[in-house]
Amino acid sequence: MAIIPTVKCSRIAAAIDFYTRTLDFDLAGVFPAPTDPAYAILTRDGHELHLSSHAGDGVPGQSVIVLVEDVDAVFAGIMARGHRRPDKPGSPIHQGPTDQTWGTQDFAVEDPDDNTVVFVQRT
Repeated sequence: MAIIPTVKCSRIAAAIDFYTRTLDFDLAGVFPAPTDPAYAILTRDGHELHLSSHAGDGVPGQSVIVLVEDVDAVFAGIMARGHRRPDKPGSPIHQGPTDQTWGTQDFAVEDPDDNTVVFVQRT
């Protein structure tokens, strides 16, 4: 069984651009076309994440966790592709990989619709 989150976005083209160029997801398809409203399927390391700009498919502002093997390498890649840390000095996970007391190391980025994507490595 697979559970696949659907992330609500206001502009499908901008969301696809952010997830593919900045977060290094691959675009598997967009239906019916990359104009709103639309539905997109993204992949990364064999797993899917869906984007939707259709009414009724959730609300912006959610959080999605992406499990990774090497959080430091993922962070370095995202920064190399031009990601800028947000002005959130009170949120260490928005500044870079952070060791958590519950046994993970993680960092967070926000997409153009204020959805939070948290990359997590279990340690």
